[in-house]
Amino acid sequence: MSRLRIGVLFGGRSTEHEVSILSAQSIISAMDPDRFEAVPLYIDKSGRWLAGGSLKRLVSDDAAREYVYLPPDPTQRSLVPVQNGLQPQFPSPAGEGRQGGGLPPLDVIFPVFHGLNGEDGSIQGVLELANIPYVGAGVLGSALGLDKIYMKRAFAAVGLPIVEYLPITRRKFEQDPDGFITLVEQRIGYPCFSKFANSGSSVGTTKAHDRAELAAGLRLAATFDRKLLVERAVDARELEVSVLGNDEPQASVVGEVVPAHEFYDYEAKYLDEGSRLLIPAPIEAGVAEEVRAMALKAFQAVDAAGMARVDFFMERAGGRILLNELNTIPGFTRISMYPKLWEASGLAYPKLIERLVELAIERFNDKQRSQTAIDSRLLDPRDDG
Repeated sequence: MSRLRIGVLFGGRSTEHEVSILSAQSIISAMDPDRFEAVPLYIDKSGRWLAGGSLKRLVSDDAAREYVYLPPDPTQRSLVPVQNGLQPQFPSPAGEGRQGGGLPPLDVIFPVFHGLNGEDGSIQGVLELANIPYVGAGVLGSALGLDKIYMKRAFAAVGLPIVEYLPITRRKFEQDPDGFITLVEQRIGYPCFSKFANSGSSVGTTKAHDRAELAAGLRLAATFDRKLLVERAVDARELEVSVLGNDEPQASVVGEVVPAHEFYDYEAKYLDEGSRLLIPAPIEAGVAEEVRAMALKAFQAVDAAGMARVDFFMERAGGRILLNELNTIPGFTRISMYPKLWEASGLAYPKLIERLVELAIERFNDKQRSQTAIDSRLLDPRDDG
């Protein structure tokens, strides 16, 4: 079988831009060169698409890259250079020539975004229009998987237990901040967490112990998004499950996060080596099976596909399991929880990448079976009226 050209799409206009670069770097380095030709595709913080050269050169060397775009043309399935007289240069697969110096079509796109403008369905919409197979959830699953408010509503609709929360728009909060804070105090109490809806990696998340901290946290969250929410703080252990598949997903072993900080914030996840990942989690077998079953139910509740990491709370008093959130494009470095859980389940990192590409092609082929047009007489040329 000829090598597949995999466009690894990373970066983006997101607060998690740097995390995305680390994930993409790990994925590209782990791809089997006999099966895949990795094509790094970088979206910078301004939203410009860049191609040409290695990932490192793309991110740091202006001279090594050119601007490109992906047209919403299902007949093309390839990048198009920006019309500035220059052409990005890709290495040709061994033994294969190139015609006219153009950009060869891509076989699969592997989006490696975290957060807005990439994990929220926006890039997935572009890829749907271009009719290119891509790894991970579609437009709906991605949008629900990032929007914490609508994600919780989807979970609640299928009977999954969630943490109590209160949503509000930025406009309404700014119109009456004291009124909303009073409502939070009446219904949720302290401590609690304030955050913005379309976030990941705990960016913009603040733990509040009193009114002043809650007000400051909500003001911070409001700088990132128009939708905000406050959640009850749970005294709990943090459990995570990796899910892999399309219509018949599978769940990994359960892992536990022991954060170095008061909660698993951005620094605890990526900068502080004091945080620990326990794989498998030291919990009873029956509890682990319950958590894995809930992870699969959550995956299907938001119409996810390909992959997702599902996060839970296990209350220290009583052991009740609460669903926290689902990430459709989880952190994907070699030390990230998603691949480490699959490694502990018997699927090594390079094989996990291969399986995700296979799932992308499987889902794409299934979608091609759906009829997109019908024969219609509405515009019958014989009708001269």
